[in-house]
Amino acid sequence: MDRMSNDPSSRKPRSPDGDRLDKLCIDTIRTLSMDAVQKANSGHPGTPMAMAPVVYTLVQHALRYDPADPEWPNRDRFVLSVGHASMLLYSALHLMGVAGIGPDGTALGSAAVTLDDIKHFRQMGSKCPGHPEYRLTAGVETTTGPLGQGCGNSVGMAMASRWLATRFNRPDFPLFDHTVYTLCGDGDMMEGVASEAASLAGHLKLSNLCWIYDSNRISIEGGTDLAFTEDVAARFRAYGWTVMDVADANDTVALLDALDRVGRSGAPTLIVVHSHIGFGAPNKQDTAAAHGEPLGADEIRLAKKSYGWPEDAQFLVPDGVYQHFADGVGRRGRALREDWSALLERYAKAHPDLAAELQRTLKREPPPGWDADLPDFPADAKGLATRDSSGKVLNAIAARYPELIGGSADLAPSTKTRLTFQGAGDLGPHEPGGRNLHFGVREHAMGAVVNGLALSHLRAYGSGFLIFSDYMKPSLRLSALMELPAIWIFTHDSIGVGEDGPTHQPIEQLAGLRSIPGLTVLRPADAQEVVAAWRVIIGLKHDPACLVLTRQAVPTLDRSRYAPAAGLARGAYVLADPPDGRTPEVILVGTGSEVSLCVGAYETLTQDGIPARVVSMPSWELFERQDEDYRESVLPPAVTARVSVEQGSVIGWDRYVGMTGAKIGMHTFGSSAPLKDLLTQFGFTQDAVVAAAREQITASKKRRG
Repeated sequence: MDRMSNDPSSRKPRSPDGDRLDKLCIDTIRTLSMDAVQKANSGHPGTPMAMAPVVYTLVQHALRYDPADPEWPNRDRFVLSVGHASMLLYSALHLMGVAGIGPDGTALGSAAVTLDDIKHFRQMGSKCPGHPEYRLTAGVETTTGPLGQGCGNSVGMAMASRWLATRFNRPDFPLFDHTVYTLCGDGDMMEGVASEAASLAGHLKLSNLCWIYDSNRISIEGGTDLAFTEDVAARFRAYGWTVMDVADANDTVALLDALDRVGRSGAPTLIVVHSHIGFGAPNKQDTAAAHGEPLGADEIRLAKKSYGWPEDAQFLVPDGVYQHFADGVGRRGRALREDWSALLERYAKAHPDLAAELQRTLKREPPPGWDADLPDFPADAKGLATRDSSGKVLNAIAARYPELIGGSADLAPSTKTRLTFQGAGDLGPHEPGGRNLHFGVREHAMGAVVNGLALSHLRAYGSGFLIFSDYMKPSLRLSALMELPAIWIFTHDSIGVGEDGPTHQPIEQLAGLRSIPGLTVLRPADAQEVVAAWRVIIGLKHDPACLVLTRQAVPTLDRSRYAPAAGLARGAYVLADPPDGRTPEVILVGTGSEVSLCVGAYETLTQDGIPARVVSMPSWELFERQDEDYRESVLPPAVTARVSVEQGSVIGWDRYVGMTGAKIGMHTFGSSAPLKDLLTQFGFTQDAVVAAAREQITASKKRRG
């Protein structure tokens, strides 16, 4: 259906640069961008100036968006993947009059972006940071800047739109049918993550996805012919996309014609827009604009003169501009959103249970009784791999948690993340409501897509081997920066992968993940800690979580003998203490599969009359959130004899065992050999832990004199 044909405010401009008000609005976006970058003495003016006609046309004549309600669930999404062109978005948000929204989703009663914010672009406290930030500025759909990430996010958003439609739409109730638009550039097209995401989108036939590609043929080092000469249009046709061409970014008529055809082919759309970076006019300083440098006062006056603008005016919004936006996107968006709200009211009466589920989903709240069927794992000396116990827990939760969806980068049989209950289904081009997602061997895109799904309020997970978290680092970091409750499941977490060798044995990955602010890393010790870990994960609303799991079997501890696994919720807890109530002389701290080594060493020390404590520390982050009294009750400062045991880099462990503590860990890469041989070679044996404990006790006594 033509989404614009019945709306008089979406009339097509009468000339390539539009009527007088259209041109005035376009030039206002340009000049606000120029002035903001110049005042900040920092930023990228070129793309905002060149792409102003494109964004104006999209927003004013095509986008289904109500500036008064930027959280409207069925709004079209606009993703600025070229995040360095942030002033393009901020100018549009300001002129549209987008309402401010607080972190809790409530209206602030003020504008999302004020003219004062624009005047303080890139300055402390402004809602206009150097690159757009989700949650900081209403109207920003995702945090962008690292090129290609926004493209990947948009694929997740488009998948979510179709998933929500499948889940909630009913005859006569089309609650979800929004389109996702993304502005990308040559840099995005060079980044692998965008290529991976585009390939996946083509496979899934995401007809509700449109990328607008600013082909300006220049990058920071110079012309793109230095390193990028491929036929992008041909590549996207090979991906299965519909490709359209707009020869001039200023030709708003041609652009609107292309936008009007988005989705009609049953495939995602790439609109290639050819632009001249900088001023929207030739013969200007393309180099400075491309390099992210202010243009300088003289060049700005020349540019403004070419627009017929007052040359010395700064941050000018001429009469009629605000009203023109209000009469266009404002009026159209309000009508569309009010119609949708009325539809939702009728829907709630016809389908009350689904309406309640939708409201819960939008609030990111788990369903009542989500944990009713969690499995119980009895004590078992042989035990099972934590990836196996996690798979059982995941399926028990997902069967009661409809919007919990996800998959792996072609490794679901190994990561045990496939949902196997009846009706789970596989998400595909003709089954958009499936719960099992297949990302193919595309870790980087998987991360960005999962973030896009989470931005759309689905509870999404992605999985792979821990070693390949390296391929996903930008997405993992951005999930934390955006405070998204994305779930990352990583298995094969140590040299326990054995014969696969050092290429597949993670060493430094745990340290790297723990270094990301806001990311909760959990490495459970046994099946019961896995259950406790999932309880923590489901309770998170603004924090991503990394669940780190073993391939090899680990014992399921006897919790009648050792402390309950519920202690995991506090990050670290006392698993075992001296049986006679004595003060421990040494503390053994372990995570994951190494906790059972600490328990074995504890039993030996106890038999020898040496009082010892075992601390299971599945999550540094959760432990650091506890108060000082609790932390000191687990790791009393008076007990300085300490040993940490973890099959990873020892970086950071001195925080918990002190500068004099023993750290049994990895100081080199691993090796290809059977597991038992590796454990012996690298010192992960019960005897080695006992020996380290004895040495620590002796050294501690010497220090005390």
